[in-house]
Amino acid sequence: MEKGNEKFMEEAIRLSIDNVESGNGGPFGAVIVKDDKIIARGQNQVTATNDPTAHAEVTAIRNACKALGEFQLEGCDIYTSCEPCPMCLGAIYWARPDRIFYGNSKEDAASINFDDKFIYEEIEKPMEERKLFTCQMMRDEAFEAFKKWDALTDKIEY
Repeated sequence: MEKGNEKFMEEAIRLSIDNVESGNGGPFGAVIVKDDKIIARGQNQVTATNDPTAHAEVTAIRNACKALGEFQLEGCDIYTSCEPCPMCLGAIYWARPDRIFYGNSKEDAASINFDDKFIYEEIEKPMEERKLFTCQMMRDEAFEAFKKWDALTDKIEY
């Protein structure tokens, strides 16, 4: 089993504690590491920015991509103070880092009322059984953008 570097996890944890003590957001911190150096940090900024996507991991990914001038994080590791929620896990997969290391588990988060279990459960349900009404419409019109994208010969794939 691979081991992460404790100094990077310590920084993610420090960020999570600092975020609570400063009153800026939830108890979550993340760092992104490349070539054994922290290239970006992120703290939960949901309440500070009124942005439900401003989780520590997403904030760190945005900062890392900006620092690198890239939209993917190949060759990078993410250290986060807590097991990523479904949204963050999706963002992490899209960013394509090499590895993830986390401190607290999703069960630990649930114990203090950060419970993402319902989201994991909702994703598994057929669309018509989900709590959030979802309806496909105007597919043919929407598919026009996909046709144009597919026909491009000079696109940047991701």
